[in-house]
Amino acid sequence: MSVGAPRGLASSGQKPIAEILHPLSAAEEPLSVSVTVNVEGDKEAGLTNGTPVETSSPASTSSLFNRLQLDDDLEADVRDPYTESTETRDLFVTVDDPKKHVSTMETYITYRVSTKVDPLLRPHCRLPTTRVEFDLPEYCVRRRYQDFDWLRIKLEDSQPTHLIPPLPEKFVMKGVVDRFSEEFVETRMKALDKFLKRVADHPVLSFNPHLNAFLTAKDLNKRQGLALLTKVGESVKHVAGGYKLRARPAEFCAMGEYLDTFNQKLGTIDRIAQRILKEQSEYLTELREYGTVYSSWVGSEEELRRPLEGVAGCVTTCCGALEDLGENMSQDFLPVLREYVLYIESMKNVLRKRDQSQAEYEGRLEAAILRKQEDRTPMPLEVEKCQDKVECFNADLKADWERWQSNKRQDFKQLLTGMADKNINNYEKCQASWESLITLLQDKQTEDKMSETN
Repeated sequence: MSVGAPRGLASSGQKPIAEILHPLSAAEEPLSVSVTVNVEGDKEAGLTNGTPVETSSPASTSSLFNRLQLDDDLEADVRDPYTESTETRDLFVTVDDPKKHVSTMETYITYRVSTKVDPLLRPHCRLPTTRVEFDLPEYCVRRRYQDFDWLRIKLEDSQPTHLIPPLPEKFVMKGVVDRFSEEFVETRMKALDKFLKRVADHPVLSFNPHLNAFLTAKDLNKRQGLALLTKVGESVKHVAGGYKLRARPAEFCAMGEYLDTFNQKLGTIDRIAQRILKEQSEYLTELREYGTVYSSWVGSEEELRRPLEGVAGCVTTCCGALEDLGENMSQDFLPVLREYVLYIESMKNVLRKRDQSQAEYEGRLEAAILRKQEDRTPMPLEVEKCQDKVECFNADLKADWERWQSNKRQDFKQLLTGMADKNINNYEKCQASWESLITLLQDKQTEDKMSETN
């Protein structure tokens, strides 16, 4: 195999990648033993749509949504690979029914993991779904958080070239004290369900034998590992000592810059949202006390009973609407932000592994070219294997990046639409309540005039 002309590899059904151009691929080029690092690049940071951004200072929170490519025209022009894959999905998983277990040694929560395998050929599918690794059409097991953590570690080790979806934080989330509280367990259950669904929808991860064991085994033996084929990233952990990456390709530099910018914006939104929640909680406390004053006033002002009770009722309605709004932000809005902050770290981790794989290839290639110039020996097979690994990393990372961008657009569209609906619903409830009070006061005024006339 020629080093200068890398062959395409069948990795996970992705689009063919461009040829890898490397400064060490030509033997006539002078070699330099001293290598410099140039990963970050000097160009101005920007998003994937070419919009330049300033990374020195945080922008307004609304500017993030203008840069998330949420317009429908974009999705109409670009075919969505994730949507196409969901049409042929044949593995359905659900995480629900949390239960608390108390023993003398520990207290923990388990979740029911239900799996359904669809072996039928649906009309809109081109090929029949085949899941020979599953013996039954349905499975139901119970798993705790550390089992999910085991699964993710195994996926990361056995599929190093792919983006593994993140898990929610292991310890107590921000603003939550009791990890066995109903709110915390509900939030974690939703996050675990989303994690498992993303893995089951992935065209490569869904066939991983560790996932099969997680979904089907009654007693999950986490100590005994499963025998897998040779891992693509096995030698990535043992990079040639001291060699630094010459230059990360421009497209992966753009990915890194986008992740940094996206992470900065999410952090800004999260901090502001936390302040809003705190202020809403303080305002809610004051508002409830405010309504109580009108309720207690009724006992000393019989003639104003109806108006005072009406005001107290309006304040109570506003309190309920505001409480619902706060719960939506803490249980639906903030968890999505945190998930994508963790997603960013996972993506950066895959980028670092890709860089390590490229650095290993460059180091071995440089050494091989030096030997070839000295004794004209053929290019070692290990160099070609390292090149294959780099190609696999590039192809898998590009495909997972497209899938992640598609998921992100869908998630944030749903998130922002839900937030708008909740705010509209909140103000509509408050408006309707105060409008009913105006009607009540007008009726009271009419009654008073009639009594004066009589």
